[in-house]
Amino acid sequence: MRTWLFLGLAIASEVTATASLKASEGFTKLVPSIVVLAGYSAAFYFLSLTLEDIPIGVAYAVWSGVGVAAITLISVFYMDQKIDLAGVVGISLIVIGVIVLRLFSESAVDA
Repeated sequence: MRTWLFLGLAIASEVTATASLKASEGFTKLVPSIVVLAGYSAAFYFLSLTLEDIPIGVAYAVWSGVGVAAITLISVFYMDQKIDLAGVVGISLIVIGVIVLRLFSESAVDA
């Protein structure tokens, strides 16, 4: 269970960093730039800790899939990004894929 917590922290760190990229205005704003750098550093650190128990392909699939869905939600609700039906379907398929991988694949080691 601890390993999945580390993966959750990696996802949260990556999502925070990615959401701060726009506010950094090309790394010209100090505070958002520091958030970006710290967030990505933390994300890779926590992702590396998950690799002790979860295969890299599974960890990366969950990390990137949940990250894509979370960033999309943040951009729609807080950054006025528009998403069409194809976008909703595509992101839903990513989320469904992560769920299937986590619940039904023997590759997704329960740590």
